[in-house]
Amino acid sequence: MRRLLPGPAPDPGRVDLHDVYAWPETTCLRVNFVSSLDGAAALDGRTAGLGTPADKAVFSHLRATCDVVVVGAGTAIAEHYRPATVPVAVVSANLSPSPAERLFSPAPGTATPLVLTCASAPAGRRAALAGCADVVDCGDEAVDLRLVVTELERRGLRRLLCEGGPRLFSALLAAELVDELCLTLSPLLSGGPAPRITDGAVLQPPAGASLLSVLEDDSTLLVRYGVS
Repeated sequence: MRRLLPGPAPDPGRVDLHDVYAWPETTCLRVNFVSSLDGAAALDGRTAGLGTPADKAVFSHLRATCDVVVVGAGTAIAEHYRPATVPVAVVSANLSPSPAERLFSPAPGTATPLVLTCASAPAGRRAALAGCADVVDCGDEAVDLRLVVTELERRGLRRLLCEGGPRLFSALLAAELVDELCLTLSPLLSGGPAPRITDGAVLQPPAGASLLSVLEDDSTLLVRYGVS
């Protein structure tokens, strides 16, 4: 792996991910995605086919240094999320995840998952999930993403890593809550009607971004943008 930006690298033969992906002291919502060169955010409904060794290294580093993983319910289910050493916070207005999902099966050293929902969510599903997760209301009729961030901050969770999906990313952009986008460009061209990393209403105006860093490894590009 080599660092292309910012440069020149102190040691061209070694990339310090702690330096490249340093978290700020203030609350930061960082979004991480992988995409093919022609914009596909998934292959056959999952991201696994797009991953490369470099992408997995950055993914693991971001997971190891964040305070909480934020993810939409659809992505958590499709990608078969497991418990992690930090809380996994699932955003779900209708409490669609089943308590049988392996995310809700604790293992030694893992944190209790959070389910961030709204007061109007079905009472039966709420009761079922309350036995295996902390269910938290962040709004009345819909999930208010600003309240999501506030609730996580209240728990001392300030390094927020969102791993999708595209609908949640679009909603976070619309709410102007995204601070950084970490994007892996996998050296693949997939064609077809695959989803993009965003899926939602057109942003008016579009969100701007400034390039912060670029890494390269075996034709995989790992870029980090500040989002405004």
